[in-house]
Amino acid sequence: MKLSKKIITQKIILTSCLFLFGIAAFSQKEEKNGTIYIKHPYIDIVNKGAKAYLEKDDATNRKIFADTATFWVSGMTKRVKIEEAIKMWDSDFDYYTEVKQTTVGYPDYLHYKDKDQKYVQSWWKWSGKSKKTGEIITINFVQFDLFNKDGKIADESLYGDFSKMVKE
Repeated sequence: MKLSKKIITQKIILTSCLFLFGIAAFSQKEEKNGTIYIKHPYIDIVNKGAKAYLEKDDATNRKIFADTATFWVSGMTKRVKIEEAIKMWDSDFDYYTEVKQTTVGYPDYLHYKDKDQKYVQSWWKWSGKSKKTGEIITINFVQFDLFNKDGKIADESLYGDFSKMVKE
């Protein structure tokens, strides 16, 4: 008989705790941090930049990036100005043929309430055939483009294993 009172008491305590945790969990207010879009003009700009890269169309890239824009890719020790980045992009074609950059999935436009930040996040697969070795290199990466109030890319960051890209 004592055991059953103990079990009943434990069940009451457990039920009370679960009830209180439930109240606490459902009483929290939801708050949006921003909005995610699957279609947006800034996504079109990022896609235009990828096309310009493949066509070595530096003039288009100069138009879509702010004059003060910076660029960074995994492995770099510091950000560089967009003019230096464009030269780096062009040099890819000195070392690789059959260069391709294709989207993986679809990009998202992220508009954050905090500081009115506007990013396009996109996933890509870069590939090229080494002129030196004939090896086809493939790199998966994610790209983040921050847009300024004028609708130009102010900063671009790429995360992926670019150590495979040898430029010798």
